[in-house]
Amino acid sequence: MNETWIEAAYTISTWILPAILAITLHEAAHGFVAWRCGDPTARQLGRVTLNPLKHIDAFGTILLPGLLLLLRVPFIFGYAKPVPVNFHALRNPRRDMVLVAAAGPVVNIAMALAAGLLAHLVFLLPPAAMEWSVLNLENAIAINVILAVFNMIPLPPLDGGRVAVGLLPNFLAAPFARLEPFGMTILLGLLFVLPLIGQQIGRNLDVVGWLLRQPVGVVVDFVFRITGNG
Repeated sequence: MNETWIEAAYTISTWILPAILAITLHEAAHGFVAWRCGDPTARQLGRVTLNPLKHIDAFGTILLPGLLLLLRVPFIFGYAKPVPVNFHALRNPRRDMVLVAAAGPVVNIAMALAAGLLAHLVFLLPPAAMEWSVLNLENAIAINVILAVFNMIPLPPLDGGRVAVGLLPNFLAAPFARLEPFGMTILLGLLFVLPLIGQQIGRNLDVVGWLLRQPVGVVVDFVFRITGNG
């Protein structure tokens, strides 16, 4: 039993740091770009920071992933506290909305590339630290790529939805933006309810997995190749 707990703690230790960094920098990037584009809301609320406690959502970051772990589901889903952005305060709302929304996924891809480059330095560490560090870096690549690709799903309030609203012509952007209050409900339905219905009728209705699997694989392969780890 002790060995099982030690192994579990070791595994968790290789995931928790990459996850915290990925979430923290993702949210801080939104706030920073919004501030630079004219909206100081996030900065005034202390959200342009690398302090992870400022970005943790009690339900989305702690309770929901913990519940899914206890239920032994095959995937873990969670989210951070969204960074508040007053789009009307942006100097060029349509353009800057795209920049603010894209900032989080862009930073995640940059972090994945940084992890790939750092992998070339782990040989400088002692053997025990080397193994732990390699696992952290591998998990950092996986978490950041998944977070970036997932957030680019074109559904408000995800980043991809806001990018779509900023790029679509007004006659399409306006009705699409009105989906935002229902976006999280739709997303949870796609993540949990639809696959459960599929299990009952013997069909694979994992729409989100189908949407993410190939793009995530392509981006991870790109990161490995461009950082010389292919």
